Amino acid sequence: MIGRENEIKELRRRYASEESEFVAIYGRRRIGKTFLVNEVFNGNFAFHHSGMEKADKRTQLESFREALRRQGLSKCKVLRSWIQAFSALSDLLEAKEGGKKVVFLDELPWFDTPKSGFLPAFEQFWNSWACLRKDILLVICGSATSWIVKKVLRNRGGLHNRVTQQLPIRPFTLAECEQYAAYKHLGFDRQQILECYMAFGGVAYYWSLLEEGKSAAQNFDSMFFGECAELRMEFENVFRSLFKNPTRHFSIINLFGERKAGMTREDVVKGLGEVSSGDVSSCLEELTDCGFLRRYCAFGTAKKGAVYQLIDNYTLFHFQFLRGRTGNDGRFWSFSLNQPRVNSWRGLAFERVCLQHIDQIKRSLGISGILADVYSWRGFAKGNRERGAQIDMVIDRGDRMINACEMKYAPDVYSFSQDEKVKLLRRIEQFRTATKTRKGILPTLVTTYGLKRNANGAMITNVVTLEDLFR
Repeated sequence: MIGRENEIKELRRRYASEESEFVAIYGRRRIGKTFLVNEVFNGNFAFHHSGMEKADKRTQLESFREALRRQGLSKCKVLRSWIQAFSALSDLLEAKEGGKKVVFLDELPWFDTPKSGFLPAFEQFWNSWACLRKDILLVICGSATSWIVKKVLRNRGGLHNRVTQQLPIRPFTLAECEQYAAYKHLGFDRQQILECYMAFGGVAYYWSLLEEGKSAAQNFDSMFFGECAELRMEFENVFRSLFKNPTRHFSIINLFGERKAGMTREDVVKGLGEVSSGDVSSCLEELTDCGFLRRYCAFGTAKKGAVYQLIDNYTLFHFQFLRGRTGNDGRFWSFSLNQPRVNSWRGLAFERVCLQHIDQIKRSLGISGILADVYSWRGFAKGNRERGAQIDMVIDRGDRMINACEMKYAPDVYSFSQDEKVKLLRRIEQFRTATKTRKGILPTLVTTYGLKRNANGAMITNVVTLEDLFR
């Protein structure tokens, strides 16, 4: 298996525990949650069942009963409620022989249909039966991250603090994607791996669609732009799998898709017009939990002035190239490689990749062992809120230094122009004036192939390259 070392270690540790354990696994659609559990336990479950998307209570219970019958409870009667369903599950597990019994409930949020009584019955199953034993490993899983977070992890009722291990499944890093590309014999160099990562991030399923013998550009044509392209309509499918009522989430994410810069909650409220700020706050939190947005605190504050940025790679690609597209040119990407529109996307997408590899950037700077907080910053010229400056990554270090990071995609060694030099120095001076910091500020460049050392680039004190991001 590629990556997931910590997750595998935790699952095995909970299996070896002498107490009953409750593990919650969550992450976006097609990230590899079910694959992880199946690989770790090799299908050796005392009971395994998956919820059915858009099925009503009666259908869910019928499916649950059939799973019980197939897995050992042959005389299971017709189930009228979830209380009866979990009682039957208890009967099945009690009849199993000794040893830790793994119960894997996949896509758990789909069980929770309106007025079904599922959650109280599930709470009772754990609190009144499973947790009192020492031989149960309950593993729940779901793509509807917001449901898992709200109903289980932040539950204030019967499930409050009952989860013994949370396992959020994150996208692969660049290094892990390189391992996967080698496993699939794709023959990609790091430039092509970066291009794929900028388009769809580290989502395992998307990488599984890449075909051996094709370049990254040829794969893009078949995956996104061909007549039967599998990922052409993925955007709506992802949202509908995560949120039961995604209309407001669509509105907010569309707003982010139209703007390059990050936005505060107040910016979002203003952009949406009639939606109340309370609704916006809840949706922003859910979109952040699900990995679509990243929240950065303003420099020097814990929460006030937080900036939200669109961080999901596929979503950014969708807004740039797929939304509203009606043509069926299966060679669109191959013909567009050097077009301004694609180059503009590369610049934005590379910034997102850098924000997803902060640990690698810190390691390259030699500050992994130094306490450091990462912020964003934006300021405005005095009396003019239209003319401002923004630094997307400010690394505030415990050794009284600050890395002000500039992120630049380039097909070759990057060369600063005189105009870029002036703008960067102006931003840093605005930052120093606005924040009143007394710390030393290190202009830092994160780019693909390094920096051309000339008079304009002399002010850059640290350079992080694509090779560093792959470490």
